Amino acid sequence: MELWQQMIRDSVHSVDQLVEKFGIDKTVAENLDEFFQARINPYYLSLIRYPGDPIWKQCVPDRAELDDIEGFEDPLQEDAMSPVPNITHRYPDRALFLTTSQCGMYCRFCTRKRKVGNADKISMKELESAFKYLEKHTEIRDVVMSGGDPLMLTDTMLEKILKRLRQIPHLEIIRIGSKMPCVLPHRITPKLVEMIKKYHPIYVNTHFNHPWEITPESTKACEMLANAGIPVSNQAVLMKGVNDDADVMKDLFTKLLKIRVRPYYLYMADETRGANHFRTSLDKGLEIMFKLRGHTSGLAIPHFVIDAPGGGGKIPVLPQYVLHRDEDRIVMRNYKNEVYVYRESKNNKSNGKAESFNIPIEIADKKNGNGNGNGGLKKPKNLKNITTIEVPEMEPNSN
Repeated sequence: MELWQQMIRDSVHSVDQLVEKFGIDKTVAENLDEFFQARINPYYLSLIRYPGDPIWKQCVPDRAELDDIEGFEDPLQEDAMSPVPNITHRYPDRALFLTTSQCGMYCRFCTRKRKVGNADKISMKELESAFKYLEKHTEIRDVVMSGGDPLMLTDTMLEKILKRLRQIPHLEIIRIGSKMPCVLPHRITPKLVEMIKKYHPIYVNTHFNHPWEITPESTKACEMLANAGIPVSNQAVLMKGVNDDADVMKDLFTKLLKIRVRPYYLYMADETRGANHFRTSLDKGLEIMFKLRGHTSGLAIPHFVIDAPGGGGKIPVLPQYVLHRDEDRIVMRNYKNEVYVYRESKNNKSNGKAESFNIPIEIADKKNGNGNGNGGLKKPKNLKNITTIEVPEMEPNSN
């Protein structure tokens, strides 16, 4: 038995352990266990610094989960878009391939908790029908292995799946969605990465949410993957009390770059049953993105998206930097709220002289339900109480 497998066996998972280690009322612990079981492996447990900290919130069951009856069991409508077991086909050229129900740690905000931990819901007996679907649909060029966590599979079983996928000519890219580099980095072994690299191009999407998760162990795991030619990207979730702070996010994303993990997505938390207490406002996400842009490398800035309820897919959301646009000019603000003009290409002045002009600024507010995106829906301080601004236009080079 490998070390990582032993650590899975030694995980906190029973009602009695929840009561003993975290002081949860036994009746509450029993109800939580029935709702969504716990699994906290010894490594991730060791990252907790104090009760209720950002690591604790992600892994320790909370009675607030039982009070949330508003969320959806399947907010992204994955099951409705599943033509055969273990496959979700939402986008034209990509498919999600669920390979196991097991994870190295059960996240309390999991959007797939209706299936995770239940081998009947994500069954390895159904893999053949999934392979046949992928073989038949030649429009699919990119497959994302997920679950559960594919790296919960043994090296032997994982290789069988990778080998079979590589035999499908139209599959150009294979992605492995795994939280193991973060929650149980001991799973990333020299043997594993040597096996994976045989099936390039392979990409890994992992999931760090807080800078405390970047440790010597997780650093080593990510660097092993990168050294094997496996690009690693990160998909974080914005969560109240975990990472809803621009400084925390900046720290996370810059530290990820240092271990060669590219920040890829920052998600608004899904409307998942039992996870409503993690959700923040959209304003908070926009505020964070605004405070990142211009203040750190573009490499450290992920796409901020909402995975649309009902299966609409990922929709990017950005702070509003364009203040006005007409047929001649675009008026923009930068990360300092300084205003600049970009002229549309068809606007060619014959005299070549610069001029100043007044142009209306379209800044909506909360009352109108449409914000300018200065982090949230508030007007930039230096643009309050004005309706027009005089903007000098740069003079074209006469040479």
